[in-house]
Amino acid sequence: MDKMLDDIWVYLAASPLLWLTVTLMVYLAGQWLFERSGGQAWFNPVALSIILLASLLLLTGVPYATYFKGAQFIHFLLGPATVALAIPLYLHWNRVRQLFLPVIVGLLAGSITAILSAVGLAGLLGGSPRTLLSLVPKSVTTPVAMGVAEKIGGIPSLTAVIVILTGVVGAVAAPTLLNMLRIRDEAVQGFAIGVAAHGIGTARALQISSMAGAFAGLAIGLNALLTSLLAPVIVRLLHVSFNL
Repeated sequence: MDKMLDDIWVYLAASPLLWLTVTLMVYLAGQWLFERSGGQAWFNPVALSIILLASLLLLTGVPYATYFKGAQFIHFLLGPATVALAIPLYLHWNRVRQLFLPVIVGLLAGSITAILSAVGLAGLLGGSPRTLLSLVPKSVTTPVAMGVAEKIGGIPSLTAVIVILTGVVGAVAAPTLLNMLRIRDEAVQGFAIGVAAHGIGTARALQISSMAGAFAGLAIGLNALLTSLLAPVIVRLLHVSFNL
């Protein structure tokens, strides 16, 4: 019987359909917990899904490459999902036009602060040159961040991990922090979350409202563009400041 169960598990573990199903079920479980908690930030469904899936893979000894054969179907949908962010942006276009100047100022402040604070802190803690360069695009969506990191001499894989952690922490902490600061405007909340926590933060912003999601989606695109332009300048500053 034990051998039969082992054989069944080996067969199922290698099936892409299994891990696609598990991923969807884990996220639905995380969403259920989030709703049951009354929307508490600590029960963010994305963060819970990452923890549960990572724990499951470790316990079962399933390689990530095997898991990704199933998860790649969801990964493919990231493109259409990103394009779909244009819908709430279109619906709230008048509000975007009204806040054009604050958006530009907030973008500059948020992007520059995200880069310099991360790189500066890592430098003070003795981070290696390549680690510092890997931190430059940490608040940009993963594909862009990895591309920027590779071009400026960072470690793309390290950047990817940092970007995901940044998104999870931002999605969990940002709404509570913004409420503590008495920032109630949903457009401002969404844009701040989008600049700081990219796609994962935008998913959280959409749970706040369509308005917050629209501005978070706008922030993703603008921050990716600005960070790509700022990265070479930051690299030159790092070479001067830290003798890279």
